[in-house]
Amino acid sequence: MSRTALYAGTFDPVTNGHLDVVRQAAGLADRLVLAVGIHPGKAPMFPVEDRLAMLEETCHPIARAAGCELTCVTFGDLVVTAAQRAGARILIRGLRDGTDFDYEMQMAGMNGTMAPGVQTVFLPASPSVRPITATLVRQIAGMGGDVSAFVPPAVATRLKSKLAGKSGA
Repeated sequence: MSRTALYAGTFDPVTNGHLDVVRQAAGLADRLVLAVGIHPGKAPMFPVEDRLAMLEETCHPIARAAGCELTCVTFGDLVVTAAQRAGARILIRGLRDGTDFDYEMQMAGMNGTMAPGVQTVFLPASPSVRPITATLVRQIAGMGGDVSAFVPPAVATRLKSKLAGKSGA
């Protein structure tokens, strides 16, 4: 029986923390669906096409090495609805700390009620990536800081390029 898992996020931008969760999830599933959330009320730094491209570029080698099929999609509805649409019975959630755990437990309970056939699996972040958040990466990069320790090289290049275009405005 094939195991399909879905890992959802905004991935704005993809961080080494995201890659850590993908690496772990690819070892648990035969097929991993990375789902980029699109929320009308949010104004992401990168358009959805760029976020999908970053995921494809950085995560396909990880999945391939684990023998896991990888698919990248977008969604604008509930994550459990996206999981059901993708045929996923596992919902992957990364945990950095206790604050994440408290929030994610509430979400797992709600998701479990709405979609009993979708099981939430929590994956703890490796110690080296626990402090990384996409929000902090955007802030540091936006203030001219070096984010190369927090994102894959291809993402660091995209961030520099994106911000170089804004500095001339």
